[in-house]
Amino acid sequence: MIKCGITGFSGNLGKTFITLNNKFNYIRFKGDIGKKKKINNWIKKNNFDLLIHFAAIVPTSIVNKRYKKALSVNYLGTKYLVDAIIRYNKSIEWFFFASTSHVYPQKFYKISEKHKTKPSSKYGKTKLLAEKYIEKSLKNTKTKFCIGRIFSIIDNKGSEFFLRGLLEKIKKNKKKIILDNLNHERDFLTTNQISKIILLLWKKKITGIINIGSGIKTNLKLIARVFATVAKKNIVFKFNNPTCQVANISKLKKIGFKVKKLNFKRFFY
Repeated sequence: MIKCGITGFSGNLGKTFITLNNKFNYIRFKGDIGKKKKINNWIKKNNFDLLIHFAAIVPTSIVNKRYKKALSVNYLGTKYLVDAIIRYNKSIEWFFFASTSHVYPQKFYKISEKHKTKPSSKYGKTKLLAEKYIEKSLKNTKTKFCIGRIFSIIDNKGSEFFLRGLLEKIKKNKKKIILDNLNHERDFLTTNQISKIILLLWKKKITGIINIGSGIKTNLKLIARVFATVAKKNIVFKFNNPTCQVANISKLKKIGFKVKKLNFKRFFY
């Protein structure tokens, strides 16, 4: 059986990934990934065929409040992991790092992997630091690496995901709701879809940087209106500067990924 090391296994994406694929023998990292000694011991004790690195501090609101801790987990934790792989465990064939579209600027449609990086948040800064360290350190080793820049995640369980939080806000408020900061267009995938893509990347042994998104533009105001209609609430929008962040998924399509458009109303109710 294939041995798969995994960090961040208790998060919604980690749980979904494990549930979808029972052909791996999962060896879970338990504890604070910002602790170098713990990581070294975990890597030394285990021989992995591949390693999936999900562990991170999200969302951006928490990263903004706890930036030092986020830097310790998102960047230093990744650095310690890569250093330990190079030093103690050269048997790892493939290393996957869950990065983010936040490494890109926010005002672009169909962003390709070649687009110049300019983090749109502190969360994006921590992930870009980690990306650069992976590229520099694993470039000339036997461990192949894949950096997946994940766009917006939709999940019907995790309150940390934006749309779930928006839905809860609409449900809890009285008949009239005032919403701002929704004049944006984003690119959504479910945790199930993302997990399947990562498995596909592993099977094809894809390396380098790749966008993980749907390539479909979704307006947040339209989603809010769908939620409000079902909940029988009246929404008043306050306008702000619009942004757009949608993936160019040409690389994903080349390896066999097929896009399935989401029905947001059906997904949440």
